Amino acid sequence: MTAALSGRKAQAARNDEVILAAARAVFIADPGAPISAVAEHAGVGISALYRRYASKEELLRKLCGDGLDRYIAESEKALADDRDPWVAFTAFMAALVDADTNSLTARLAGTFTPTPELYEAAVRAESLDRAIYARTQPHFRDGIVVEDFAVILEQLTSIRLGDDHRTTQLRHRYLALMLEAMHRPSAQPPPLPGPPPTVEELTDRWRRAE
Repeated sequence: MTAALSGRKAQAARNDEVILAAARAVFIADPGAPISAVAEHAGVGISALYRRYASKEELLRKLCGDGLDRYIAESEKALADDRDPWVAFTAFMAALVDADTNSLTARLAGTFTPTPELYEAAVRAESLDRAIYARTQPHFRDGIVVEDFAVILEQLTSIRLGDDHRTTQLRHRYLALMLEAMHRPSAQPPPLPGPPPTVEELTDRWRRAE
């Protein structure tokens, strides 16, 4: 009996992974897609999906929560990295590009109502961002602010060309160019055009339109 229960739990966990992977693919491509498109992409019946997630809103919250958890884990890892701050920062950005968490941020913002737990995780992520920025700040060119991180990552994870391998290659190519642009040069460049994004601009996207 115990072995059978363990087997069913393992199968349920595998099914959940398949559903979440399908949901990521479907909603990044089209945030307005119906939940039935996720079931079709995952190759499961709609009733099986609803047994795990009662609504599209619940599924979106799960995806966002998983993305925030991954972001927080990578941020904590970066702060624990005792290498040169710039080396640690470049590794942090590369890890986030590979994790692809910001694809969800860019595509899902404003499509569902975040829970208090998601807001709490977002506050934690912002706090870690500020700690990473403070440690790395002497290496940044003038004008770079912590809010630039999110927009840069969203730009990078919007790149989708060819297969997954080619997409990853291109994202890291443009990450290298962006990191070079962020780094403090030996000669001070001209000021950056326009003001940086504000906290309000970044958070307002998560307020659903009435």
